[in-house]
Amino acid sequence: MRHIILDTETTGLRADEGDRIVEIGCLEVVHYQPSGKTFQSYLDPERPVSAKTTEITGITDETVRGQPKFADIVEDFLAFIGDAKLVMHNADFDVSFLNAELKRAGYPEIDRGRVIDTLAIARKKFPGSPASLDALCRRFGVDNSARDKHGALLDSELLAEVYLELMGGRQPGLIFQSGHPQEQETQNGQRRPQSRRATALPSRIRPEEVQAHDAFLDQLPVSAMWRH
Repeated sequence: MRHIILDTETTGLRADEGDRIVEIGCLEVVHYQPSGKTFQSYLDPERPVSAKTTEITGITDETVRGQPKFADIVEDFLAFIGDAKLVMHNADFDVSFLNAELKRAGYPEIDRGRVIDTLAIARKKFPGSPASLDALCRRFGVDNSARDKHGALLDSELLAEVYLELMGGRQPGLIFQSGHPQEQETQNGQRRPQSRRATALPSRIRPEEVQAHDAFLDQLPVSAMWRH
């Protein structure tokens, strides 16, 4: 099973208003293990980079001046992702930009049915908790100390670790199908339910997150179901 962990950096927030991709980064995961293969490119967006983008990513007009345009790398990009599942954090954002670039270059858009959104998975697994990439790195103990600025390939590397944790962690003996941990398989090919841990794992929720959650609850009406 092959997945591509993917991230983009852009000139702004609205693909439908002409904002463009300035960096694309991808990392290959095979059978839920990073293969070591990556794809990364800065891109000339053919428009100015916003001050907000520079603040967040460090990418400036000078960074992308002379870099290839998306149309120059599109065939290499499509060859790298192949027909793999595409894993993104806040996938609607990245897919909207990728599809705008693909359409502009005369290529078919990405089928959203092949896209896995880790933001949606995290919100479902941990309702009410922070679900940004940084928050999930803290939750799962993923070292993101190098992330002083956003970068497409670095964020893809961090997201790969987060995704594996969201799917159950890289525990020997787990069988994954359709992106979900299933049962363990015995030597004779029969399946049995996974046994529970003898000792529960310690909570990864930090004290300040608990305090923030409690403060949020205090703002709700007394009749709210979450207060009972």
